[in-house]
Amino acid sequence: MRKPSHRVRAVLAMTAAAVLGVAGCDAVGGTSPGPSGTKARPSPTRTPVWDSSPASVAAVGDSITRGFDACAVLTDCPEVSWATGNSPEVDSLAVRLLGKSKAATHSWNYAVTGARMADLPGQMARAVTRKPQLVAVMAGANDACRSTTSAMTSVADFRARFEEAMSTLRGSLPKAQVYVASVPNLKRLWSQGRTNALGKQVWKLGICPSMLGDADAVDAAATQRRDTVEKRVEDYNKVLREVCGKDRRCRFDDDAVHDYRFGTGQLSHWDWFHPSVNGQARLAEIAYRTVTAKEA
Repeated sequence: MRKPSHRVRAVLAMTAAAVLGVAGCDAVGGTSPGPSGTKARPSPTRTPVWDSSPASVAAVGDSITRGFDACAVLTDCPEVSWATGNSPEVDSLAVRLLGKSKAATHSWNYAVTGARMADLPGQMARAVTRKPQLVAVMAGANDACRSTTSAMTSVADFRARFEEAMSTLRGSLPKAQVYVASVPNLKRLWSQGRTNALGKQVWKLGICPSMLGDADAVDAAATQRRDTVEKRVEDYNKVLREVCGKDRRCRFDDDAVHDYRFGTGQLSHWDWFHPSVNGQARLAEIAYRTVTAKEA
């Protein structure tokens, strides 16, 4: 077969150029000009996956989110909750995000003192009825705070229940955002609270026996028991990180709550274990910082 002449090749090149010219920017790239006389189409605006200014907040979890022992002994005090409280001393996550007046009508606290991860799906089911744009989660301490280490929630069950809770949320609110707080360092709370005689007496009422039982014992058995609880908490936090990491609209605090060095000023002066009003304010700071960060 003969090669096409120079003239034929020139005609083919001009034809190809004409076709591409008619096709415009779709054929030659988004930054190339279209044919003469046409207006360039604006680039589509992408809605960010994470909104740092949600219009409503719901909270789920346990006694920490209920403000237990922050205001009075063995009593919930939701007004100082780090998540949804209205106390100016705490400046809760909801108040920081929504403002005080709007937080009063657009935030809801479904946490329950004593709740474990197995209770989270039910709490989540109640929370979604409000259609919150952000759900704040803090759960897991009671899964480790059991009568014995053998009674602690297994890591597999912890994962299954957290995944169930997230599935419950996503089934109703696929675009809702989730903030997940890590489980606090229970061993550090023990080391701080054991310096107070009154606190140790309250511990004997049954607060976190697996960690706080025989508070002054430092023998090999007691040390192993506390180390076992500490390891389980670390495993729980790994689960929270992994499950949350699979969801584009979920942010884990990167162990910020677990790593925070609660001192005696941040602990309840009734049980020397739960957060005080000051401790609740510190939790609110961590949550707000995580939610409003430009990147997870």
